[in-house]
Amino acid sequence: MPHALAVDDDPNFLSALAELIEGQGFTTNTALNLRDARVQVSHRAPDVALVDLYLPDGSGIDLLKDLEGGAATEVVLMTGHADVESAVQALRLGASDYLTKPLDIGRLKNILANVANQQPNLAPGGAGGGLGVGGGLGGGQPGLRDDGTTAAPAGELDRLGLLLGASEAMVLTYEMINRVAPTDATVLLVGESGTGKDLAATTLHHLSRRTKTPFLPLNCGAISPTLIESELFGHERGSFTGAQHRHKGYFERAHGGTLFLDEISEMPIELQVKLLRVLETGTLARIGGDQQVAVDVRVIAATNRDPQQAVADGKLREDLLYRLQVFPIQMPPLRDRGGDVELLANYFLDQLNERQGTAKRFAGEALDRLRHHLWPGNVRELKNVIHRAFIMADEEITTRSLPREVGGDAGGDRSLHFQVGASIAEVEHRLILATLDAHAGNKRKTAEVLGVSLKTLYNRLNTYRVSEV
Repeated sequence: MPHALAVDDDPNFLSALAELIEGQGFTTNTALNLRDARVQVSHRAPDVALVDLYLPDGSGIDLLKDLEGGAATEVVLMTGHADVESAVQALRLGASDYLTKPLDIGRLKNILANVANQQPNLAPGGAGGGLGVGGGLGGGQPGLRDDGTTAAPAGELDRLGLLLGASEAMVLTYEMINRVAPTDATVLLVGESGTGKDLAATTLHHLSRRTKTPFLPLNCGAISPTLIESELFGHERGSFTGAQHRHKGYFERAHGGTLFLDEISEMPIELQVKLLRVLETGTLARIGGDQQVAVDVRVIAATNRDPQQAVADGKLREDLLYRLQVFPIQMPPLRDRGGDVELLANYFLDQLNERQGTAKRFAGEALDRLRHHLWPGNVRELKNVIHRAFIMADEEITTRSLPREVGGDAGGDRSLHFQVGASIAEVEHRLILATLDAHAGNKRKTAEVLGVSLKTLYNRLNTYRVSEV
């Protein structure tokens, strides 16, 4: 059974924390100060230590130093004070995570589950902080499990906030994020679709001094060109037909916090001039108004285009690009992340197993196919492929469970096998997806083969999407 140590000078908080930890299957010792914590560690090194940053007789960081070179202990620092410099220092010294009080209980449970799953004779992987599919960051600071210079040991799932991976490419990305996060510098995230630019932006915000202030994301390509100016800068009542009330835009609502402008190269070129003016002056005027409104907003932008090519194509103003890329970060594609494919695949499968109460696993040949796929859709594609394979498989995910574009069985035996007792809904679900896959996603042909109307097929597929959220 995994063992935990909880250290905090508030007896009531400590008692409640110990009860929660024990409820997750841990044996637990507690300490009210650094001296008692050191005594506990000398008797038994914990698998995880949850330590208050500020103790009556020292700092939780001091205990972190004491644990260096000993048994592997995951250290999670806790504090009621927003202290980014201490957070960065703790993370560089080897802390696994950094949480603020009141604690995000869901996040804490995920951390404990991850520790438990790393113990001998237990399934690998875990439910640790995740790639947009796990517990939120809450008020806590995401963790960095590396020394800032080299990749993590093979087989270890590294993370920084919502980003997962242990490859050298990701460790270098973590270092870039960790360096710029505590500053107010504008950041430009560049990377292919599905590489996690939105997750990197969220992590940057939660590692910044603005972590307790608003974080607002806006996809510039998803809003009508006629509405995006109002959404960004707001409008006054009566400024156009339908403007019945004053509307505060994203910049005003994000005041004091962070605004994430995704797909910045899709913003209308004429609006980019106004955006540049706001970035340079820190003020804006709502549509239909002449009053200058001061805004304090850190901007993080992202694009899946090559920025210089976007300038050459007339999609992005060169002066705006210079203003945005004060600190550019290139998000690595999955094909350049080596063993992260297998790590992420197991992570996604672990989450699905936990959610559905199953124990499905990968066959060796299926993992081999995943490793050799080029992943044009990157992590987003991998996540969707694992979800589909999970639905299609019984106990073991084989190559037959994978879609053909990932190297699944495209010929031979096209039959499906079901365990006796499977529900009709499950059989129908798998049959429809398998038939759709067999016809390369052609919905009309799939409906004809199944003997249902196209409308019925769309209704079924929509139902599956809702149930998978």
